[in-house]
This record gives sequence, C-alpha cells and structure tokens, in this order.
Amino acid sequence: MSGIKIQLNNIDKKFGDLQVLKDITLTIKPGQFVAIVGKSGCGKSTLLRLIAGLETTSDGTIFFNEKQVQGLHSDTRIMFQDSRLLPWKSVLENVEIGVIDKNIKKAETSLSLVGLLDKQKEWPTVLSGGQKQRVSLARALAGKPKLLLLDEPLGALDALTRLEMQNLIEKLWSEEKFTSILVTHDVSEAVRLADRVIVIKEGRVESDITVPLARPRSVDNEFIHYQNIILNQLMQEER
Repeated sequence: MSGIKIQLNNIDKKFGDLQVLKDITLTIKPGQFVAIVGKSGCGKSTLLRLIAGLETTSDGTIFFNEKQVQGLHSDTRIMFQDSRLLPWKSVLENVEIGVIDKNIKKAETSLSLVGLLDKQKEWPTVLSGGQKQRVSLARALAGKPKLLLLDEPLGALDALTRLEMQNLIEKLWSEEKFTSILVTHDVSEAVRLADRVIVIKEGRVESDITVPLARPRSVDNEFIHYQNIILNQLMQEER
C-alpha cells in the first residue's frame, strides 16, 4: 500500500461572515506524516475536515494524486478524539464497520495489529479509554486506507497511554506506508510523530517546519530544539 499525494490550492473556508481559513496552499507527499498545530480556534480541525471531505471549501481546490476531489474518498479514514464505537456491537463488529467487504479475517488482522485480538468479543463499555482508541485505530486501518487523518485522537488519554498510542501509530504508519495528517495542540506529540509540522495562525499557514530527526525519536537536545522552534512560532504575537 502506498500513500496519497495531497495538494491544497488556495483554500478558503467561511462559515457565514466568519473567515476560518485563508489561502491555504500545501503539498503533502505520498507516505508523509504531517502534523498541524495551532491555538484553539485557528482552523486546524476545519482544515482536516476539508481534506476528509466532511466540509466543502468556500474557494480553492483539493487534489488527491493529481485528481480533484470533492466529498468523501474511499481511501481515507479519520480518527476523532472520542472513539465513536457503537456500544451495541462487539469490539470485532465495530472493527468490521471499517472493512468494505465485511471480511471478518481483515477485521481480526487489524485487531491483532493493535494488540486487542483477545478482546474481540468484548463490549466497548468494558474497555479502557486507551483500548477504545486502539479499537478505533483498528477500525480505521481495517479498510487499508491510503490516507489516515487524526483529529486529536489521543487528547483525552493519560500520559502513559498516550505515549503507547503514539508508538503504535508510528509503528503502523511505518509498516503500512499510508499518508497521515495529525491535528494536535501538543507540540511534543507533533515533533515525535511528524516529518513536517504546519503551524496555523489566524487561519493561515504561519510556517512549515521540516523535522529531520531519526526514528524512533527520543527527547534529546535536537528534539527539544525543534519543539522550541514550533513553540516560539505559536507564541509570537498575532499578525
């Protein structure tokens, strides 16, 4: 599986008279891991929803692999901050939702990838927060996506579980080769996972920072250096 190339050309988004995104132009290479960071209300989640096809642009165009797209795309999956599991379905049945042909073996394989095959018959209500997000990740990966969108999916987890999930996402991204875009308010998480970090400010791209650190990453002086670069961008006075 190879990831999708994404091109955003002069993207604007308005809600009524409120301009949320202004002239966003980006190119994301196939298989790249990109993080989008910014203060609350800067438009980062709206940008992700536009890429996902859950919202429409007010102006501008979006291309996947050189073809203009509108609406939902079959090769795209998205994870949200809440797991959105169906409580009346078992763990395995929830994962099967992500499989187009409802192939149970694909669902089992995906559960195995996230280390929860032994929980396949359980109900979501008995799972911990971290386990629920693992099931959500398994559901997303079961359809073999070429683009995985992550809208702060680890925001509600405790620090240790969050770190474990970061490691798991990085491992599966490395193995499966899909393109991934992460929206997060956690700069450390962005540096840990991403090849590039896009800083959004007042609905515009403030900076596009390459993170060339070797993987797996540890919190050393280089890591802190890139973390500080991004934090300084975020804390500068608004234009």
